[in-house]
Amino acid sequence: MGVFDLETTGIDVVHDRIVTAHVGVLDAAGHVLSARDWLADPGVEIPAGATAVHGVTTQRAREEGAPAAVVVAEIVAELRALLSAGVPVVAYNAAFDFSLLKHEALRHEIPPLVEPAPVIDPLVLDKALDRYRRGKRTLDVVARHYAVTLDAAHEASADAIAAGRVALALAARFDLPPSAHELHAKQIGWARAQAASLTEYFIQIGRLDPEGALDGSWPVR
Repeated sequence: MGVFDLETTGIDVVHDRIVTAHVGVLDAAGHVLSARDWLADPGVEIPAGATAVHGVTTQRAREEGAPAAVVVAEIVAELRALLSAGVPVVAYNAAFDFSLLKHEALRHEIPPLVEPAPVIDPLVLDKALDRYRRGKRTLDVVARHYAVTLDAAHEASADAIAAGRVALALAARFDLPPSAHELHAKQIGWARAQAASLTEYFIQIGRLDPEGALDGSWPVR
């Protein structure tokens, strides 16, 4: 399976930019078969809050990073090649990474991945298959729950590989559809239902207006 993760300037998929990225391939036992990493100069200041998460400063990105357009084009090409070959790509909270990548591609006039498939999102799977488990669903917490090592959270390669291994742990524990494309289709419905449930909860606690709704589109918003 392919694995994919981005570290960025923030959490706005439309306006924020890629800082680091990882695309790799794992075998059925979770061993790394291939890996590629990027450091980009996003062309904007990296906020201190983002640096506190992933450790990359604006100065480092400008001095060591490749031009953003080059990085985005190479990431899109790597993912397109995997998906075109029928290799599923795992991304934790895939709607964030694939959506931000889409908007980065449009920004740099690169043909985007509009409907990438098959994608496997361990966050969507975990919430659907173990719905009533209490606690956070961040990657570090979920990895710990499934006994997956995550030594360097918020480092793109570590997060991507851990997400792939969590996906394998989910497949070992739960009865999943027999093909990656069938699983992809299931996740579209699960993600929509999860967004609707969270919308209802946020309205109840006053965090969202009654007319509001979270976007449950997946894997690209």
